Formats: sequence, structure tokens, C-alpha cells
Amino acid sequence: MDILVTGASSGFGALTVRALAARGHTVVAGMRDLQGRNASAAAALADEPGDLRAVDLDVTDQASVDAAVDGIGHLDAVVHNAGHMVMGPAEAFLPEQLAELYDVNVLGTQRVNRAALPRLREQGSGLLVWVGSSSTRGGCPPFLAPYFAAKAAMDALAVSYAGELIRYGIDTTIVVPGAYTSGTNHFAHAGTPADAPRAAAYDSRYAGFMDELAPRLASLTPSDADPGAVAEEIARVVDLPSGERPLRTHVDPTRDGSEVVSAVADRLRVEFFRRAGIADLLPANAAL
Repeated sequence: MDILVTGASSGFGALTVRALAARGHTVVAGMRDLQGRNASAAAALADEPGDLRAVDLDVTDQASVDAAVDGIGHLDAVVHNAGHMVMGPAEAFLPEQLAELYDVNVLGTQRVNRAALPRLREQGSGLLVWVGSSSTRGGCPPFLAPYFAAKAAMDALAVSYAGELIRYGIDTTIVVPGAYTSGTNHFAHAGTPADAPRAAAYDSRYAGFMDELAPRLASLTPSDADPGAVAEEIARVVDLPSGERPLRTHVDPTRDGSEVVSAVADRLRVEFFRRAGIADLLPANAAL
């Protein structure tokens, strides 16, 4: 398959492009600023086995997305992985910061879809893989609210797209990772609130809490937890036959409960579709 992966310079994205290439797929690794900050990440792909190359792709810029997709040639699948995390009191983030986070995590997927879907719909086949987060339904600790809200919005968008694309032969799978506090740059590169005085006001009751959050989450994670498992699960889903892929699959070593809640929610959705007479819009594996 010919596959585009967004946000492929590091973390789950970098692991995913290598896992897919190792399985014989042709992989295009989308990342920003190939001549600058991500030059070394792009150059490293040349040393990897398989058919793997980088393309300059900024999911916040429609022209960049369009140019990247137009230059790909054949396309079978898109892995929506690009995203960004922030940490801090929700109140201390400016509305503009939430809009920027939403732009990367949600609107970015929409830009890529608008560029890629006409081609997939015309050929009558394809796959969208959305890299979600267990935070949308799981333990959901505080001080990560803007990120959690954006990932929840992305999840809702993915679920709706699934029903709108199934008649075109396009599959949808949401891969749901848990909180990996090592092996990715998610926590290390997390953004912070712009309103520093408002954030500091929370120190009177929550001093040191955010410094302790990552270690607390890490304490819930087995010592052998490997973020590469997320990449391998994406590759497994890609290799499944069309029409047999799950709507949702979890890779959560912390077991924060997201899988349980998702199972209930997805089963209720299946029942609702059946009652509404639109069960044909459900994939074969619409619920866990």
C-alpha cells in the first residue's frame, strides 16, 4: 500500500513510518520544515530499509497539505498522527492558544482529508487511521484540558467520517494509545499557558502538581511498555483486509478505563444506527 503519515518526525509518527516500511509498504513521512528543524529526521529515513521518503507537510497550512498530497502519486491510506500537547491550568491558556491546538489536532486532519479524500473516493477504496488518545474517555487527569478537548473533537470527527465514507469503500480505524511518558516527546515538548500570572495563581493549591504528573502516570505504566506497540498496531490494522478493520482499537499499558467506556459507547452507537435504519453505514467491526 502507498501510505501518508502526518507528524512523522518523532514519536508515534516516526515509529509508524518505519513499522509500515518494514512490512513492505511505500511510506511518505509528512513533517514540517524539512530544510530546518526536521532536516536530520528526514535524512535519517535514508538509512532505513524499505520504500520510505519524507515530504514537507504542515497540517496547519492548506497549501502545504495540498502540495504534499498532489506530489505523492498513488495513495491508499492516510495515518492522521500529527498533534501537539499542552500542560497547565486550563484557565491560564488564552482562547487563541486553544484555537492553535485545535488547529493542529483537529483542523489539520480536515485539511489532509480535503486533499486526500477526492482521490480515495474516486478509486473506491482506502483507509483513514486516526491516532487518538485514551484521555477522550479514560482517566483524564487535570491540567491537560486543552489537549484532551482537541483529541475528543478529533475522535468525534473520525466517528462521523466513518459513516460518511463507508459507501465509498473507505475504512476508518481509530487507534487509541494510552499515556506513554517515555519513548516519545509528548510530555517533553508540551506547550504551556501564555498567561503566566494566572497559571501561578494555581500554585497556592497545586504547587508542584504538574511536575509530579508525568512520574505519577509513569508509575502506572509497566516497565516493559514500548510506544513501538502503537506503531505495530497501526501496521497490523493497515494489513487487515478491507472491510474487516476495527473502528477502534486500544494500546494502553496504563489501563485507564478508556477501552471499557469506548466499548459501551460504540455498542450504543451500533444499536442507535440499527434503530434508525442506517446500519449499512456501520463497518463490520463497529464495536469492540
